[in-house]
Amino acid sequence: MRFYGALLCCLGCIAGHAAEVNIATLSCARYQSEFIASPGSSAGEDPINTMMWLFGYSVAHSGAHVMYGDALAAFGFALDAECKGHPAESLLDALAAVKPNAKNPMDLIALECRTFATRHLELVHSDAESAKTIMMWLFGFAVAQSGGRIFDADGVGAFEAALMADCKKYPTRTLFNALAAVKFGR
Repeated sequence: MRFYGALLCCLGCIAGHAAEVNIATLSCARYQSEFIASPGSSAGEDPINTMMWLFGYSVAHSGAHVMYGDALAAFGFALDAECKGHPAESLLDALAAVKPNAKNPMDLIALECRTFATRHLELVHSDAESAKTIMMWLFGFAVAQSGGRIFDADGVGAFEAALMADCKKYPTRTLFNALAAVKFGR
């Protein structure tokens, strides 16, 4: 468990090294040596949020449309193992190789935008940090769904505003369709 804590503490370094990171050109070796082994993040991005973005990206990139609530730890360990075993592989390919634990899936097609928006706003007021963590997962999912490959933690605010505006305009649209409509990725 100590290793996993260290992994999460250092993941925020992705945001600290550059405002934007192309996960298709970032090798696993570079990811592990420059980002995982780095002493700290100057940008102050929450490392769990960084991992959540990668996790959301991975799920959408696989073609799935579900959020796995109990799978973050297993995903982090699997990504680490994949990168250690294949250091020349791109982070994008490593994410594609990692298969999430499918326990307790929440289908994004079954969730209406208005329901999500109401729950999100309630969570923002009661636990803003958790609301941002969920939004980072959705942000990563939307970037992959749009065909993008750029991690930019600073874009989550604009993404959230666009998603919430879309949910307000189309309240009966599914969250999955709203994420596809937002087109947030490069």
